[in-house]
Amino acid sequence: MRHMKIGGLMTSNVISAVPATSFREIAKLLAEHDISGIPVVDEDDHVVGVVSESDLLAHHELTARDLMTTPAITVHAEETVADAGRLMVRRGVERLPVVDVEDRLVGIVTRRDLLCVYLRPDAEIRRRVREDVLTDAMDLPGDAVDVHVLDGVVTLAGRLRRHSQAQTLVGLAERVDGVVAVVDRLSFHEDDTRLPSPARTPQDTSW
Repeated sequence: MRHMKIGGLMTSNVISAVPATSFREIAKLLAEHDISGIPVVDEDDHVVGVVSESDLLAHHELTARDLMTTPAITVHAEETVADAGRLMVRRGVERLPVVDVEDRLVGIVTRRDLLCVYLRPDAEIRRRVREDVLTDAMDLPGDAVDVHVLDGVVTLAGRLRRHSQAQTLVGLAERVDGVVAVVDRLSFHEDDTRLPSPARTPQDTSW
């Protein structure tokens, strides 16, 4: 199943600093470009830290080397939007420098960038659930169940052969980019999720 990658959302023209960049120059960069933080890179473009507005307000050291938060929390361009979002929440950061396979700075992504995914049109979300989930991932007809989407909320209704298929469908639909929530109105012919009762033997009989 295809997921939107960070490389498709990131800003490629990154404003950055070097460890020797002064406090005043960093403050000027943030104001001029209307940004709330910048990555700090070494001579090989490897990210060594990040300086945010809060770093500037809390400290008045002379250079980025003294101000920056280290180690830098970064993300690769091929990682998914969902993975980046979880990382931001877990580490409590507003932005992630994006690095290539050699850990060199190639872009930056912010929480605002990630939120754009949830503006995906309902019709596109419906198409992705039918094509990517039902057809590609589950090898079912695209119209095997009814897929209705309103404001990012996906409602799945219909009858599948097995309970496990219904569970898989809901789980995969929740992972589609742009989906806010999934309403499960599915039914099934066979509940294959219950463990069969153990076979009784003569020795099990109570006398």
